[in-house]
Amino acid sequence: MASAGRRPAISPSDSPTPATPRILLVTLPEATPVHEAAALQADLARAGIKPYAWVVNQSLAAAAPTDPLLAARAGSEGRYLTEVATRHADRTAVLAWSPAPPVGAEALAQLAAPPVDVPDRGDQGTTKEPTVAELPEVLFVCVHNAGRSQMAAALLHHHGAGTVRVTSAGSAPAAQINPAVREVMNEIGIDLSHEFPKRLTTDAVESADVVITMGCGDACPVFPGKRYLDWQLEDPAGRAAAEIRPIRDDIDVRVRALLTELTNQPADAPPRH
Repeated sequence: MASAGRRPAISPSDSPTPATPRILLVTLPEATPVHEAAALQADLARAGIKPYAWVVNQSLAAAAPTDPLLAARAGSEGRYLTEVATRHADRTAVLAWSPAPPVGAEALAQLAAPPVDVPDRGDQGTTKEPTVAELPEVLFVCVHNAGRSQMAAALLHHHGAGTVRVTSAGSAPAAQINPAVREVMNEIGIDLSHEFPKRLTTDAVESADVVITMGCGDACPVFPGKRYLDWQLEDPAGRAAAEIRPIRDDIDVRVRALLTELTNQPADAPPRH
């Protein structure tokens, strides 16, 4: 198993041939992409298929930026690079961030380069703001990840303004987010157009500090040291927007109370109606 410090590169001699096809899992150094790739690997394993290697693409940590904002973002990648190298992959290649993402065979030839170490930012004698990896992480779980958990995650992300990390998932994810849920969230200025239902994984639960279930507690793995809450909420599935608004507002009250508890600071005002 590769360590987080040195990851075996994929050398030219390892390149797949028609007789020995190999599968690469390509992800970004972020929570949702890594957890989705892990879920895909589990699905492949059930079919008797083992990916040859993982490729972590567009890594700011590997690029070692000097800009303070980019450097802070780079520092947040450490936990995900470590997770890939120590939990998921026998071989890992990390590609540094580039304005033009590598696409095609020529760009993927970069995988033959020596492995990239994640820079140890260390204590540089300055007072550091908490990195993303040091912030509390909350996972919202419902059955389809198409309504309640999506609203809760979006509201906590909105109110938290970078003070917490937020993910959501479903034990049986739907094909898309409930259109009426999108509508009522748009009414308060929160856009869910780029979100999609995601499958609940063991890794997602293990990464979270607080796990909040909404009608699917039995499907959620239990790990020592995690805080589990179960919010009893009406299911918005099959309901019109007028019926979903009270559910949204109930979630908003709970989310702001949770945020105050996690950060020891009052949450901001509710989103505008």
